[in-house]
Amino acid sequence: MSMLSRWCRWKSATFMATLAAALALVTGASMALAYAATTDSAQASASTSAAAISSSSTSSGIAPAMSCAGVASLDLASAVPDVPFEITSAAEVAAGSNTLGNWAYCDVKGVIAPQIHFQLRLPQAGWQANYLQVGCGGLCGNVSTNSAPASSGCVPLTTGAFAVASSDEGHSQGGGLFSTDPTLRADFGYKSDHELALAAKAIIKQYYGRSATHSYFDGCSQGGHQGLTEAQRYPTDFDGIIAGAPANNFTALNTFSHAWTAQSVFLNGGPATLTTADLAPLHEAVLKGCDAPLDGIIADPLACDWDPASIKCAAGQTSTTADFCLTADQITTLRRIYAGPTDEHGKLLYPGYQLRGSELNWASIIVPTTATGTTGDMSFVRETIRYQVFDSPQPTLTYKDVKFTAAYFKKIMQPNEGMYDATDPDLKAFKAAGGKLILWHGLGDQHIPAVGTMAYYKAVQKVMGGAEATKSFARLFLLPGVAHCGGGQGPNTFDALTAIVDWVTEGEAPSSLTTKSVDTAGKVTATRPVYPFPYVAKNTTGGPADEADSYTPVLSKAEADLTLNWLGSFRSGYETVGNWVKGKWLVTKGKA
Repeated sequence: MSMLSRWCRWKSATFMATLAAALALVTGASMALAYAATTDSAQASASTSAAAISSSSTSSGIAPAMSCAGVASLDLASAVPDVPFEITSAAEVAAGSNTLGNWAYCDVKGVIAPQIHFQLRLPQAGWQANYLQVGCGGLCGNVSTNSAPASSGCVPLTTGAFAVASSDEGHSQGGGLFSTDPTLRADFGYKSDHELALAAKAIIKQYYGRSATHSYFDGCSQGGHQGLTEAQRYPTDFDGIIAGAPANNFTALNTFSHAWTAQSVFLNGGPATLTTADLAPLHEAVLKGCDAPLDGIIADPLACDWDPASIKCAAGQTSTTADFCLTADQITTLRRIYAGPTDEHGKLLYPGYQLRGSELNWASIIVPTTATGTTGDMSFVRETIRYQVFDSPQPTLTYKDVKFTAAYFKKIMQPNEGMYDATDPDLKAFKAAGGKLILWHGLGDQHIPAVGTMAYYKAVQKVMGGAEATKSFARLFLLPGVAHCGGGQGPNTFDALTAIVDWVTEGEAPSSLTTKSVDTAGKVTATRPVYPFPYVAKNTTGGPADEADSYTPVLSKAEADLTLNWLGSFRSGYETVGNWVKGKWLVTKGKA
């Protein structure tokens, strides 16, 4: 067992104790036995010798082979000939100023041509020959290595075992304006993370006098999109990838999904039918209609088909918080949101929709504060439809201009999916290279419907030879009640970095992850296990709802049987690459 793996386990004692208890329960329940039969037979021991671990100082590791100041003058132009880059600065940062943990680092900043800005944190002590690249969110536009989305509790990250890097994906503002330039469009769409991986590894080799042994990626939202892009297009860049709430179906998400919810809320172009004041009583009605447990978290929302018409206002009735009911327009709005965007033939234009139980997370994103306010969905669509999907800027377009027809779908998707999307289910090259993938998604995600990630994972299973063949290298975990990349009503912090490291270095696939709710004082107030798709955690013991060992895995028939009548498809061969050839921007088919 690697020292990196042992540190993660030793310092995550609560995590491991919970996991051990959950595994013990797995062997004692009939439905759990069916689940256990599908998991790897080899499981990690939950007990590691504290004496053996304490004998190795967490400050030990591979020392730098040169000074931090010397990094700024390195000429690495020939190190990666196809990735022109320069280092612009290198400065020492004290451990007390490090947001990732208590370790001093050499803060390296640079630019990859033409304008991909990046930052690389090089531990000055404790490095264990590992590299972690972290993604960004939204449309990116800034460089941040301040956190890793799915690493809560992984000690090696807080002790300097990883060199950590990230980039702005080639532009310095968070809107879509950059996409009017084809080079920047390609950098954002698929190139920047690959180029950063190559540049960062070259710097690491110079600084430490040796290459990184293992490389990992961790990102959520756009970061999840970045991770899947790497697995699909550049399968040897990373040994392990954590992709959370991936915006991998980028084109349809930012056009049809967001425009659909916006047009549904602002029905017929009028004022909003729902505002944030309606969300709490609406959520209560949904919980009741879905027979949610007392903790208010729907473990299997895909199985609930609650109809908003069940609380329709009677003639002359006025809705109140105490006696909440829905108008005809509100029922129409909600049915549309729960159904997802469809064309004139009833086919989905995006492979997903909002799940029941996510309502509290809709504030400001799907529904406005006031009936005449604005929403995040309106803004997302505006940036995409004005600057990202047409050959020239369309500065007057808004969410109202999106048409939900098969013809408009083709018009938007054909020129753009090859550059922006990461929906290829063929991960054979990634698997052959030894790559491991952890997908995760909050079931209460208000930005990116979790159904889309389920649909993508099922497509991967189909291409890769079935569930068994897929789970040997890729697993999906769904977090009940959790909003976009965290927050929400369910336990939302967890450590997937330990899991991916163990999988890569020890061959120990995660049979579950333990999620936690943590209050503002840092106290853990609830724990719950999440199991690989299509299993959900059910309280079969009658124990406390806020304790992980009360739960066992139960097959979700709704998840297992998920099918979508989608106009698009998960397939290979849609990818495009762009290059300047004799002064002209040339887009060709194929993976880069």
